[in-house]
Amino acid sequence: MKFFRRLLLLFLLASLAIGGFAYWMYAAIEAPVEHENADRYLTIDQGLGSNSILQILEENNIIQAPLATKLYLRFFDQETQLQAGDYLFPSPISPKEVLAKLKDGKKRTKALTIPEGWTRFEIAKRLAAQFPTEPAIDEKEVLAMMNDVSLIEEMAPEAKNLEGYLYPTTYEVELDAHPKDVIIKMVNQFKSVWEADWDAQAEKIGRTKQEIVTIASLIENESKVAEERALVASVIYNRLEQGIPLGIDATNVYIAKLLNRWDGIIHKSDVEVDHPYNTRKIYGLPPGPISSASKSAYEAALNPAKTDYLYYVLNVEKGDGSHHFYATAAGFAKGKAAYQKWLAKQR
Repeated sequence: MKFFRRLLLLFLLASLAIGGFAYWMYAAIEAPVEHENADRYLTIDQGLGSNSILQILEENNIIQAPLATKLYLRFFDQETQLQAGDYLFPSPISPKEVLAKLKDGKKRTKALTIPEGWTRFEIAKRLAAQFPTEPAIDEKEVLAMMNDVSLIEEMAPEAKNLEGYLYPTTYEVELDAHPKDVIIKMVNQFKSVWEADWDAQAEKIGRTKQEIVTIASLIENESKVAEERALVASVIYNRLEQGIPLGIDATNVYIAKLLNRWDGIIHKSDVEVDHPYNTRKIYGLPPGPISSASKSAYEAALNPAKTDYLYYVLNVEKGDGSHHFYATAAGFAKGKAAYQKWLAKQR
């Protein structure tokens, strides 16, 4: 009988010990602790084992219960693989939260903003500046990377470069990313934004994807007011239908950039140049997009308003970037005269 009592007592003591151990361990790994390195990136190099990683974290006061954390990994979270990367650990943070972050393997990133309406020339310049390489490459070399149309050959087999397919938005990009990787990221973003039913809508209105991207890029440059973009689209389609040159100044700006002579002003030579992008002279659409367009510009290109408008002029009364629209040359002439009078006062 004494034997069984002793055995029971040992069992109870062992249970209490195990329970106490489990409580201590879970309390230790769940408890957030403060540290002084919340604003400093900590780099975990490739090839380090769990013990080495935990030692680095302990030395930087990120983890202040190293034994409990090691035991937790050893007995309760054996499948966790701690990844190399650059990490910011907020303060306070618990060891369990630290381990969760270490599963991601996230590299240090920075924000890359590509504004709507930018051409591939501006984009190449920004990528070359923000993502230096070894050996160094300049914006011309980045621009040459944008001639790789294999990224979009299934979408737009007639495209000669990636103009229009580098989606404008703000990206989180790894600090050591190569410009080529960023270009791929931007094209993939374009593909994710392009909605499944847009292809059917493009076919319905008799346009290819390349033509829709081109029209959207024209709309993007002509109006920044989302509510009127369908009206701008109607002018473009009406002019195309009636065989009237589009006369969009943004294409003359694009020509100057293509010829590496853009200085911020449209010159007479830019307007009179014989060039397939000069919509003052050609009939129909230019050969391709002239910039990166936003989603609202695509929606307008696919769903133009039903109007008889052929012209538009900046609405100087409102001063919000919107336009007056006209169906006749006479109405347009009056609006243009008012605009030019306003413009003269600004000079």
